[in-house]
Amino acid sequence: MAQPRNFDFGEEEVMLRDSARKFFENKLPTDKLHALVAANPDPDRTPECLWDRDLWRQMVELGWTMLAVPEQAGGMGMKAVAVAALAEEAGRAALPSPLISTINSSYVLAACESEGASQALGYIVEGAPATLAITNSRGSWESADTDVRVENGKLEGTAWYVQDAAKADFFVVKARADDGIGLYIVPATADGVTITADAITDLTRDQAHIAFSGVDAGQVAAAPGSGDKALDQAEPCLLTVLAADMCGAAEWQLQTTVEYAKVRTQFDKPIAFFQAIKHPLVDLMVMLDQARSLVYYAACAIDWEPESAEQYSRMAKSAASDAAAFACTRSVQTHGGIGFTWECFLHLYFKRQKHNQALMGDGVYQRAKLADILMGPIAA
Repeated sequence: MAQPRNFDFGEEEVMLRDSARKFFENKLPTDKLHALVAANPDPDRTPECLWDRDLWRQMVELGWTMLAVPEQAGGMGMKAVAVAALAEEAGRAALPSPLISTINSSYVLAACESEGASQALGYIVEGAPATLAITNSRGSWESADTDVRVENGKLEGTAWYVQDAAKADFFVVKARADDGIGLYIVPATADGVTITADAITDLTRDQAHIAFSGVDAGQVAAAPGSGDKALDQAEPCLLTVLAADMCGAAEWQLQTTVEYAKVRTQFDKPIAFFQAIKHPLVDLMVMLDQARSLVYYAACAIDWEPESAEQYSRMAKSAASDAAAFACTRSVQTHGGIGFTWECFLHLYFKRQKHNQALMGDGVYQRAKLADILMGPIAA
């Protein structure tokens, strides 16, 4: 089925995007964000989970946490382009909250199509933050890769690189059983769950590895043998949401740097006058526009052209990763000496972008996957 014009981005999506941008501008200006997550510059500080719970409650009341929850599960079931628009604004604000993790968990649970998954989606509708515990110690989230197993109805092992783990009320855990990969709903407070915070550079997130020791695996989202299929089905959504977040952050980096270049003077002229400054910023604008176009093309494909969604979402994550990397170097270097200081807000976005690049594969990884899609796997 051919995609509609303008990525199927209609009035509802425009209203959502504009209201989200205004909300973040009023509720979380960058100076407030910096004061919230970057008050302590000590490099040896203990990993912290810093976020505004009241802001989360307001987002729940606005219905943003259930945009990706299907209507039959009590959610809004909005189009993927709407979710991408919200994720882009969250990235522009460098939002420290479990919003992205909860949205991605919703997509995975929706793909499970089971009673247990529907029950978990109901938790999200009620405002419970969630996150995915699907990565092994080597950093792989591929369908069959997990260090967690099911033994006699109990989860044993460790899930690694879990995003927003300290904020989540429950986890969607990937585990191996005799019949294959399954997905299980585990409350953060369940007996046998041990959450150990990781030290990461991104101040707008927390990350942890979670050990499961005799944890009840009674709430099954996807039965053994079907969990990998649900993850594969949801992966284009996860990639698109992450890419949208990166585009939003890159837009902030671009606009902030352009404004600085207009007022910073050198040789009695604004530095924006010099080609060495303005040409790279134009290059960044072009890269960002390309990445954003691919993001919304991928989001539209999720609803209208699902057979091509994986290809387009990998293109979007690849382009967004490259644009993010370029935005980081240009923004810091254009700001000169102040760009490297803790007091300058740039480092919040620099660190978020670097973290986002690694999540679910950077540009190089995505292009290798695209080569397999377009040309077929190369025999060893």
